[in-house]
Amino acid sequence: MKIPKRKLFLLIIFAYVAFSLYAAYNVFFSTRVISRVHRVVKKETGAPAGGFRDGGAPFLADEWNPWEDEQVEYNSALNKKREAFKQHLGRIDKNKPKRYKVQIWGKAAIGLYLWEHILEGPLNPTDKVAQWREGELQTGKTDFSFYTGPAVVQGHVPLDMNSLVLVLNGREQQKVAYSTRWLEHVQTLVQSHTVSHVAVVLLGNEHCNNDWIGPHLKRNGGFVDLLFVVYDSPWVNDKDVFQWPLGVATYRQFPMIRPNAQLITSNRPYLCNFLGTVYKNSSRETLMHVLQHSGLEKECVTAAREKWLPQETADSLRRYQTALAQSELTLCPVGINTECYRIYEACSYGSVPVVEDVLTPGTCAAGPSSPLRLLKAAGAPFIFISDWKELPAILERERSMSQEQRVDRRRRLLEWYSGFRQQMKERFTEVIEETFFKSG
Repeated sequence: MKIPKRKLFLLIIFAYVAFSLYAAYNVFFSTRVISRVHRVVKKETGAPAGGFRDGGAPFLADEWNPWEDEQVEYNSALNKKREAFKQHLGRIDKNKPKRYKVQIWGKAAIGLYLWEHILEGPLNPTDKVAQWREGELQTGKTDFSFYTGPAVVQGHVPLDMNSLVLVLNGREQQKVAYSTRWLEHVQTLVQSHTVSHVAVVLLGNEHCNNDWIGPHLKRNGGFVDLLFVVYDSPWVNDKDVFQWPLGVATYRQFPMIRPNAQLITSNRPYLCNFLGTVYKNSSRETLMHVLQHSGLEKECVTAAREKWLPQETADSLRRYQTALAQSELTLCPVGINTECYRIYEACSYGSVPVVEDVLTPGTCAAGPSSPLRLLKAAGAPFIFISDWKELPAILERERSMSQEQRVDRRRRLLEWYSGFRQQMKERFTEVIEETFFKSG
């Protein structure tokens, strides 16, 4: 039986309307439970399930979120990655070498030798007569900061760490009194728990009479953990008292010399030099006598004066440095002590020190390696003599040396001096770290 087209059309229209009504009912009026896979429950504080949002817009307590599983998985993975990264940073921080902080107060000129020549730290401003100079450097596990100059006074140095190195001069009574006041100031910082660790670098007395600092050492009931002392003191035990080099005369503005090709390979016109004070009845008089009566004055640069001068003029410093740079040997007679600035200054220019190897009066150690115990232990490539009457024979050997031999010896001396300073840097740093921070 054929269905009329009109009835078929009406039937289709009826079916479409019925389906639309059914769909509308399911969307707007059905209360059947929707699968959790396809919904996100949103709980809003202060509003009942269903109802109206602020502003009158209707909302449903349960809204569909077809990507809920993906979001949950993504957030979970992201949180795991964040936690793993935190743990990684924690391991890095835990395994990172611990760094320490130490402050150095330079209240004696040898502080400049420690900072610029041994530690090779920068110093600002570069003006050597500035009232306040400071610098920072890292070596080993330690961050050092350094302050020096007349404006560095008690109570006005920024102290942001609890470990301190104090550089002092104990050569004469006036210097001892000044150094004692600084020690008393540091003692108050220790007593107030501002400072926990203290070391002293001391330009000791040339006769090794340093009893004034003894009561301040921790082993004697004081607060000073470490003492680095110049000259062959009998106190040196390499436990809490260590020997320290005298170095160059920074108080006379002797600079840090950087070796270059010309310094090593140049033809030096003189065999030797001696520019200094000649004391009455000293071996220096013997030296000058030997030079004069052996006809060596023309081959050596000499300039003698009768009175010691604490400061050099710009002209006298220039003449002295020129003599070092133009001489194969530098003559180093004893003064009040065998160790003198001239030894280190000659090394700076590659001019071999000829050292009078005799003990001087005083209470310095008199062991088989003294005097110059520290330099000998380091294998110093010097010429050691016990009497200046040996000098003519030494200079005769110098005349027979080729330029190639002289250049090689100069290079070895400069390399030794550079290595010696590096040795002292490492030793100083290691002793500070071991003593100050071994428990931390």
